[in-house]
Amino acid sequence: MLRLFADTDCDITPKEAEQYGFTLISMPYVEDGNLIRPYVDWNEFDAHAFYDRLRGGQLPSTCALSPADYVSYFEPVFAAGDDILYVHFSSGMSSTFNAMRLALDELKEKYPERKFYDIDTLLISIGGYAMATEIGKLYKKGATGEEIVAWAEKEREHFAVYFFAEDLKFFGRSGRVSGLTATMGNLIGIKPIINMNSNGVMDSVDKARGTKNCISKVLDYVERLGENMKDYPVYIASADCDALAERLKQAFVERFGEGHEIHLVTVNPTIGSHCGPDCTGVCFRAKTRE
Repeated sequence: MLRLFADTDCDITPKEAEQYGFTLISMPYVEDGNLIRPYVDWNEFDAHAFYDRLRGGQLPSTCALSPADYVSYFEPVFAAGDDILYVHFSSGMSSTFNAMRLALDELKEKYPERKFYDIDTLLISIGGYAMATEIGKLYKKGATGEEIVAWAEKEREHFAVYFFAEDLKFFGRSGRVSGLTATMGNLIGIKPIINMNSNGVMDSVDKARGTKNCISKVLDYVERLGENMKDYPVYIASADCDALAERLKQAFVERFGEGHEIHLVTVNPTIGSHCGPDCTGVCFRAKTRE
């Protein structure tokens, strides 16, 4: 039997995990010196309370899992005689996958007959969510691990994500976005447009002054790169900014017309520790990423 895993950095909640058959791997963050594991240390994410603490000056950090953490997730499955397919956020964004590889080296010695399928989405947040839910649909239709991996390797480049944040200090502190000058952006109101590039890292690809122009710039990329978008769901992210996300949604509909399946997705707290509150963006079907 094949068992699916996904991590919380892909915005998958326990409800979606149950719907598609995923076991969730909790990606931790540190707040006020306390290590917090989403959906382990609490059952439901209170996004407003979390992002309000960030607005009030809280600066959470994130940390990688240990090899022992991964062993605790994977070994019971291998011991039961099942194989694993793990859909995860971009390996270019964290050292946690070095720990995963060490754990797998250990487990392969103990369970040499078991298979492990590794699907690196090269995405985070809504991008990982989009890929994971499509993989969940394939799994429910009876696709094999090999078939799902082949699909992912072919389709991964067609999941594009573009977004912007109202306050850049979180991105600036994390250093995870190339070409980003957070302080200057906040001082003069110019905000970067950020994407997840083909290497699975965040890149500042454009800039705009003011929210209206940021939305327009994001949609310019959608217009240039979008492909058969009515045949695939569109996902819009909200880091406790549903009104802003709705503005982006309405602007999307005004530019591209009705008939799109559009979902609003809450940004998980681990990714939220890097983007901060009031971050929104869109994941869409694209000819290619840039």
